[in-house]
Amino acid sequence: MDLLFPLLIVALLVPLFLNARRQKKVLAKTTEMQDSLKVGDEVVTTAGLYARVVLVEDDTIDLEIADGVITTWSRAVVREVLPDGSEFDDTEFETTTDADIASLDSSTSAGPSLHKTDVCGPDETVEQTAKRLEKE
Repeated sequence: MDLLFPLLIVALLVPLFLNARRQKKVLAKTTEMQDSLKVGDEVVTTAGLYARVVLVEDDTIDLEIADGVITTWSRAVVREVLPDGSEFDDTEFETTTDADIASLDSSTSAGPSLHKTDVCGPDETVEQTAKRLEKE
């Protein structure tokens, strides 16, 4: 009976110790990955944003999220670095041309109508709705 209390304490402390070691290893691995970022790396942020690194500074990195759109982020937001040749590689996509846009504009069934008559309710156009909202 005298050994029950010390064994109970050991049984509770061992899992806590092992969990702390595992968390420390994961944190060290993440910090090493964030410190090894270089220009051209394709990354995923903690928010789920896929981007390409264009500038690396001490505490921040600049990410290109679209052609010519560059944003500044903390290094800590990088969750993972994508391997080379990943599905994020945008070289396989075709660029949209003016002819593609014109063909979409000419088609009448390209998208939903902006008129209120498509939904249940009173027959009111967008202009009538705007006038009614201005009055209110």
